[in-house]
Amino acid sequence: MRHDSGKAIASVEIGRGRATACSGRLDRALKRTIDVALAATLLVLVSPLIAFLALAIKLDSKGPVFYRCRRVGRHGCALQMLKFRKMRADASGPALTAPDDQRFTRLGSFLARTKLDELPQLWNVLTGEMSLVGPRPEDPAFVESHRNAYSMILEVRPGITGLSQLAFASESEILDPEDRVGHYVNRILPQKIGMDRLYARQRTLGMDLTILWWTLRAVVCGNAVAVHRATGQLTPRAPRTIPLEERSPSVLLHHKAS
Repeated sequence: MRHDSGKAIASVEIGRGRATACSGRLDRALKRTIDVALAATLLVLVSPLIAFLALAIKLDSKGPVFYRCRRVGRHGCALQMLKFRKMRADASGPALTAPDDQRFTRLGSFLARTKLDELPQLWNVLTGEMSLVGPRPEDPAFVESHRNAYSMILEVRPGITGLSQLAFASESEILDPEDRVGHYVNRILPQKIGMDRLYARQRTLGMDLTILWWTLRAVVCGNAVAVHRATGQLTPRAPRTIPLEERSPSVLLHHKAS
């Protein structure tokens, strides 16, 4: 009897495992279907805007229309993430930009502020290199410095929008102007990694649709979004008060003086 009972339990467990695997494959197939359908539709709808911006960039400054950012994609593969070029062709310096970055072209600051420089990434979604929703693809140097933490994150396709993208939509405004890279690596990146790991661990189609809805609200209505670090719950963000540990020395000095 015990032997038969053990076989029955094993059969149930195998059945559950197969059902879970089947559900996972179906979920991934639906996610990819939505990615292709929405990305193709959006590319058609915004094609006049893309053509206008491409012409404006070409007339505004010398250099190519598009810029290919070197990032780490799914399974650690190299990803050439497309953006509209917003800097001068001869620009150099840190990867992180400031709101008033001197490397921006006249049109570049507008593209950065409105996030329109991200539009070409719809092509990355269409080709399967990215998803509409997923962890933000990172610079190889940052990924290398947190190799173990990124092992889970790199199991899913990187996305145009996601939990960390919504939480740090105004990232350039809170980085320490005296040490943007140091502030990002020590303060911001660990929080983004936590949210991206949460997404990779708990991702569902329902979560993706929720993130897309809040992204639409942020883009159309200009609503800032708060992301709960432990659950990933999305809510309207209250007027931001920069936490003490995230403030730059120059901001702290200003407050002390006033």
